[in-house]
Amino acid sequence: MLFNSFDFLVFFLVTFSLYFRIQPEYRWVLLLTASCYFYMFFIPVYILILFFTIIIDYFAGIWIEKTQGPHRRYFLIASLAANIGVLAVFKYFNFFIDNINDLNGVLHLWNEDLSYLPIILPIGLSFHTFQAMSYTIEVYRGHQKAERHFGIYSLYVMFYPQLVAGPIERPQNILSQFHRVNQFSYENLYSGLRMILLGLFKKVVIADRLAIVVDTVYNNPYDWHGFSLVIATVLFAFQIYCDFSGYSDIAVGTARTMGYHLIQNFRQPYFSKNISEFWTRWHISLSSWFKDYLYIPLGGNRVKLPRVYFNLLFVFVVSGLWHGANWTFIVWGLIHGILLILLMMSNKLLPDFKLPSPLAVLVTFFFVVVSWIFFRAVNISEATHILTQMFDFTDGYFALAKADLHGLPDTYLGLPLWKFLLTLSMVPVLLILDYLIYSKKYKLIYSFPVWRQWMVYYAFILSILFFGVFNSNQFIYFQF
Repeated sequence: MLFNSFDFLVFFLVTFSLYFRIQPEYRWVLLLTASCYFYMFFIPVYILILFFTIIIDYFAGIWIEKTQGPHRRYFLIASLAANIGVLAVFKYFNFFIDNINDLNGVLHLWNEDLSYLPIILPIGLSFHTFQAMSYTIEVYRGHQKAERHFGIYSLYVMFYPQLVAGPIERPQNILSQFHRVNQFSYENLYSGLRMILLGLFKKVVIADRLAIVVDTVYNNPYDWHGFSLVIATVLFAFQIYCDFSGYSDIAVGTARTMGYHLIQNFRQPYFSKNISEFWTRWHISLSSWFKDYLYIPLGGNRVKLPRVYFNLLFVFVVSGLWHGANWTFIVWGLIHGILLILLMMSNKLLPDFKLPSPLAVLVTFFFVVVSWIFFRAVNISEATHILTQMFDFTDGYFALAKADLHGLPDTYLGLPLWKFLLTLSMVPVLLILDYLIYSKKYKLIYSFPVWRQWMVYYAFILSILFFGVFNSNQFIYFQF
């Protein structure tokens, strides 16, 4: 069930209406039932995978807490093995088979290729797997009491607003909230609906409109050249940001209407002055997960410098692989790891050197955009073609249409001129929105008279209705 669908609108209204009408002690039943229905809307049978890991992690948490000595580690390992094993089979098995077959094609070690598993990746598998793993790790570390209520623990893993694309919650934040009795609050309702409205605007008005140009170029990259590839790549940077942050806004807002507070997942990442700052603003719940559960256990920055560099590269390669079973994602992660290492080196060699803030933001954005090429491209070959053709300044570099360059083309990157200009206008609209949020000037709206506030909300609603793209585009991060 997609957040940008009529089905979800009905689902949300029914769930919210029932939530405050039933006894508090039964609300977890409503939310768990709703979450199961929400997840089964995609591929129903895959809910059994969730049940499998939930049962293992629930008992593992209790046994970890009860057990003394080194045996506690065995229960943690069993829990992690179950979660990583499910992820490995459904997300990476065919990827590894594909690479083994390619290697065999070169070395000719055996006659027939290995067979693939006829499986489809369960939606949001990486997200709820990482959330489940954080629970048993925190219980093992003594930072979280084992949850005895099986229904509440199940809800922790399956809470529908953030089930399929995060934010990835820690048990310390959300489990206690499920035990709390939430009272209806107009403040929670209004703030939640405002976030949902903003998220829908980002998704259907900006992200899905930008996707038309991006898909036109990236689905057939060999048909395009020069500035066309630059435009599509830059627009993809804004598309993926609006798509994912829009989802997060809707998730946080949906939970907020019922009194639950999820963590913030984005903080205007394209205003970052360096790549390190970018990763404190982009997909915050995932980057903090890797920092706490992988980077620091590897030694973090407490070890010798070569080991610090290795730790960074390893974490970002794993992060790339987390995003998808494709070499393009691994290269994407590797690029960010290398950029962070270069930043650390430059800070040591030139500790007093700093670019002016606007230039630092532009430089950081440039490198992030270049890395997105590997994230969006289907394979390394296409990514390399796009990267090289973007900087091939030959005749016709600035052509944006498949038409006679001496005449006025009918279409620009597959769109009529007015639609193309409308699409480009989405970028400054987003930057203005982000600036208002970044500078907190949006709070001036709350000082307006009520009728003026509602004019702003109606403007967003009308923009969604008139300029939104309603073709049920799936959120990009659902595939992870």
